[in-house]
Amino acid sequence: MPELVLYRKYRPMKFSEVIGQDHVVKVLKGAIELKNISHAYLFAGQRGTGKTSVARILAKEIGCRPNDLYEIDAASSRGIDEIRELRQAVRTLPFESPYKVYIIDEVHMLTKEAFNALLKTLEEPPEHVIFILATTEPHKLPETITSRCQSFIFKKPGIAELKKFIHRLAKEEKVAIEEPAVDLVALLADGSFRDAAGVLQKAISASRDKKIILAEVETVTGAPRAKVIGDFALALLGRETETALALLKQAVDAEVEMKIFVKLVLRLIRLALLSKLAPKLAAELSSGLGEEELKAVEKLKNHERSRDLPAVLKELLSTYDDIGRFYLPHLPLELAVIKLHQGSGQ
Repeated sequence: MPELVLYRKYRPMKFSEVIGQDHVVKVLKGAIELKNISHAYLFAGQRGTGKTSVARILAKEIGCRPNDLYEIDAASSRGIDEIRELRQAVRTLPFESPYKVYIIDEVHMLTKEAFNALLKTLEEPPEHVIFILATTEPHKLPETITSRCQSFIFKKPGIAELKKFIHRLAKEEKVAIEEPAVDLVALLADGSFRDAAGVLQKAISASRDKKIILAEVETVTGAPRAKVIGDFALALLGRETETALALLKQAVDAEVEMKIFVKLVLRLIRLALLSKLAPKLAAELSSGLGEEELKAVEKLKNHERSRDLPAVLKELLSTYDDIGRFYLPHLPLELAVIKLHQGSGQ
């Protein structure tokens, strides 16, 4: 049998295993203890934050057995015919549970007609039926739907929570992973436990000795080497335009994803700025950086143009949003380099 995907293998099976969503868990546990179960819930939040996992745990905690749990992917079952079938199915009693639970994932993908059909069921639901709607885009849901649900917003986990999660998975898999590698995995996960597990699994699969180092994570994810990032940040701050463009071309030739490239540069420049203004905070945030990155932060902080760090940071933040809108993904970054050069008065 193929090996289980890490995220599924270590998916939380009870409320005590859920990370980063204490505000949701506390309310749901209280409702179960008081037997104050709502007929419809809405779980909203970024992908990979645990919405479906918590929905399954909730179903289990209220006594729903597997035969009475139904999961629907609205991305592929989004039409009125599917919802009409659901409306017929909810009328039948559960097989062996007090409730039939319907988890509708990516519910915002339903058509307008399907939403209207679902609304009729939510307005007068059978007593034995509970709906759990999950979505990454709650703003796309009709207000008539959201108003009939008890809503929960799932928080995007921070770097610290993601690192804790990565350490836990590595320990379970009996893999050693150095701290700079953990830091990079957490950064690349972009607030998603699922993505963190995915990146870690790639690194584990590629590792020959079960000891994951930063270079291995860089290789399997296509992330640029730390030295390239540091050199580019320094060239950007020093208005060394030709050097910056050459380093950018090097990253493009290596097929580095530009959003990852900019994110890593942003991290260094931010830490350099914090090192000047809030050294204690910067030291805490830099705890997972590798040797090359720490050297780059120190050079940026002490650079003769360090007063321009906020301007460079602001320009890169604007550039990050533009990446993906152009037919050449690196073009916004090239324009940022040129704009900073022109603004230097050279």
